[in-house]
Amino acid sequence: MKKALIIFVSFLFFAQPALADDITEVDVFLKGKLDHVMKILQDKSLEKKERNDKIIEVIDGAFDFSTMAKLTLGKKYWPGMTGADRDRFTKLFVERLKASYLEKLDLYDNEKIIYRKPVQVKKKVRMMTELVSGDNKITMLYKLYKLKKAGWRVYDLELEGVSLITTYRSQFNEVLQNGTMNDLFAKLERPEGL
Repeated sequence: MKKALIIFVSFLFFAQPALADDITEVDVFLKGKLDHVMKILQDKSLEKKERNDKIIEVIDGAFDFSTMAKLTLGKKYWPGMTGADRDRFTKLFVERLKASYLEKLDLYDNEKIIYRKPVQVKKKVRMMTELVSGDNKITMLYKLYKLKKAGWRVYDLELEGVSLITTYRSQFNEVLQNGTMNDLFAKLERPEGL
């Protein structure tokens, strides 16, 4: 009994610095990425295409788009897809997601970001931010996990409590319940989207 207690206490003692390190890593990583995007948005000398290219370069290193694509289809549809269909879906989904992200940034008007302290949830970390413009606040919860070689990546984002992954999954389910994967591809390929 005493030995088990010693092992348990030792585990808690040694686990705390690891958790603290994860929280610090996420804090530095995400703040760095978001501050970089804000700096690009504030640079009025950039043409829109150049600005968008720079922003995409920053977010490419912050989001795990492949995992996000997989999560939007979930266990119901992803396992039954061929490799070619998975690749095609991922490409279309990522293009749609990036276009949507850039579209929302077009509304940028000198907002500032308030960062909350990241919170460890098992092996993942969540970080709440608030986008503040005058009296208006929009909350965004970034959910991250750690890839062995690539480091921390965002796998979901909640905007005002609504998950990006859940929203897309619901839209995709609606199409796939009454149609095929090719129907979903066709909708994703349309400029106006789903």
